[in-house]
Amino acid sequence: MTPRHDLFDLIAQSGANPCEKLPTLVRPTAAEAALAVAHEIARLVAAQAAAGRRCVLGLATGSTPIAVYRELVRLHREEGLSFKHVTTFNLDEYYPCAPTEAHSYRRFMQENLFDHIDIDPAQTHVLDGSLPRASVPAHCADFEARIRAAGGIDIQLVGIGRTGHIAFNEPGASGASRTRLVTLHATTIADNRPLVPGGNIPAQSLTMGVGTILEARRVVMLALGQHKRAIVRAAIEGPVTNEVTASFLQNHPAAIAVLDEAAAGDLTRVHAPWLLGPLSLQGGQWNDALVRQAVIWLALESGKPILKLEDGDYARHGLEELLAYGGSSYELNLRVFRALQATVSGWPAGRPSEGQAKPAPRRVLVFSPHPDDDVISMGGTLARLCAQGHEVHVAYQVSGANAVSRDFMARQLDFVRESAGVLGVARVPADIDQVSAEHRRELAAAVRRSEVRSAAAVAGVPAARCHFLNLPFYERLDRRTDEADVAAIRTLLTSLKPEQIYAAGDLADPHGTHRICLELLEAAIRAEQAAGAVWVKNCEGWLYRGAWDDWRAHEIDRAIPLSPAEVLLKRRAILRHQSQKDETPFLGGDAREFWQRAEARTQAAAELYRKLGWAEYAALETLARWPVL
Repeated sequence: MTPRHDLFDLIAQSGANPCEKLPTLVRPTAAEAALAVAHEIARLVAAQAAAGRRCVLGLATGSTPIAVYRELVRLHREEGLSFKHVTTFNLDEYYPCAPTEAHSYRRFMQENLFDHIDIDPAQTHVLDGSLPRASVPAHCADFEARIRAAGGIDIQLVGIGRTGHIAFNEPGASGASRTRLVTLHATTIADNRPLVPGGNIPAQSLTMGVGTILEARRVVMLALGQHKRAIVRAAIEGPVTNEVTASFLQNHPAAIAVLDEAAAGDLTRVHAPWLLGPLSLQGGQWNDALVRQAVIWLALESGKPILKLEDGDYARHGLEELLAYGGSSYELNLRVFRALQATVSGWPAGRPSEGQAKPAPRRVLVFSPHPDDDVISMGGTLARLCAQGHEVHVAYQVSGANAVSRDFMARQLDFVRESAGVLGVARVPADIDQVSAEHRRELAAAVRRSEVRSAAAVAGVPAARCHFLNLPFYERLDRRTDEADVAAIRTLLTSLKPEQIYAAGDLADPHGTHRICLELLEAAIRAEQAAGAVWVKNCEGWLYRGAWDDWRAHEIDRAIPLSPAEVLLKRRAILRHQSQKDETPFLGGDAREFWQRAEARTQAAAELYRKLGWAEYAALETLARWPVL
């Protein structure tokens, strides 16, 4: 294979960033970040083999490294990268957990990497979650001994959880901790639950300690997605603290972070680059997008509406260069305020012509990754589109069966059993455990479909316009996509020929379904464009965000005001998704249900616009233009 550049050298050559205490490489997309890490691992594997030495890899699991492993498999198959002289040690494993269980990290590694390369199975080490509890301490000590016997880890790949953990070293873990049994934070359990059919995640795990990780000769922390941006900043720019165990990597002499732009969103270099000095000295320059970002940042930082900002405010907050670029605070303020003003519209599919009460009807297609994302993220806009006479369709991309818990299914089965008795129909199993796993999954999908139809009806979408794509990738443990996923989306697109598309740009979804669904939709649209489809030329695209995160003020291209009545209507629609009641701490300890978080998000958007000097609304649903269309 062709040698790749050493990431550590590349970061060193880029120069030090005074705010970043952990050397960091940012790539535009998640795919590019994962490729960079895969090529770094491959470079080291090849170099060690050429020198006649074994390469010892420390590996991670979860949705983040999947693209890394896919590229390593490709390099093995297409470029001859051999793993015959590689030894691996994995960071963690759930406990208790048999190696064959759906959520087992041993199974994850086999299906995503080990079964597809020429590695010696005896050289792959994953902690054993099936051992009796009394055997765990000795097993953990033996795991540490095996690492030492292998000569130590050459390069350790880690991710970062939203609690700041590396491996499963949750807040409070010591920087000297070793491999051991730990209890998982509720946020970690909630983030991982949707990855497992039935959502049954153990509350404990076996994990390498922070001290074990720091003994690796090199460490790469890979973080992807906007849901990681706050904790990434804490780990990279904040103090070293056991409340954010990833921050211990700052003490390592050869540790780096590799991020996509979404995960880097809170770093000073992205969030407020002017604080690092004049852009002209950083090799950058002012443009309309950066001016808008800076002025909005200044208004929020100084606590003033945009139109009240003065020259002194700019000067005191490191924006003298912007004043020189923009002419005066008056001109800059007016320019950005008018741009903000232009985003607000109560007509998401276009205003009516003069003298008309409603706009010309358009065919609208909303893509909802999970069965509830449409109403959670843009339920008010959905209802507004229907009320304004547009032909609104919703495509639900995955079944959502993974998110229906065993307990909820048991309650549903109890109702069916009672109903069968009343109606005198055939016998129903007495217990959920008497239903096969395949049938439980089908029943879970049926639950989600019934909830969809009920919620869509509240918003005004007829059941006949609810399309269930059931994309195949969701049914695979490795979430591998193929042409069948794209084909299913293309079939719907060519059938409906939409004039407006709304898609989930909420890439903060921790289990990756949103990101995969958007990538598949983009692939389908590109295929239609390549085929010369006329409908694409007449279609506009918008991206929404939902329960996980919202657009920042400078990213918003359209803000749809909601009345108090529309807020309540949206709540009613969300509450039709009863299988998704959220009863666990979430988003940093927020145990509220989806409808509460959705309302808080839209109210926060309205409050943000008020602070910037715009009118006061009950709520705002925000959208960004989608450059694919």
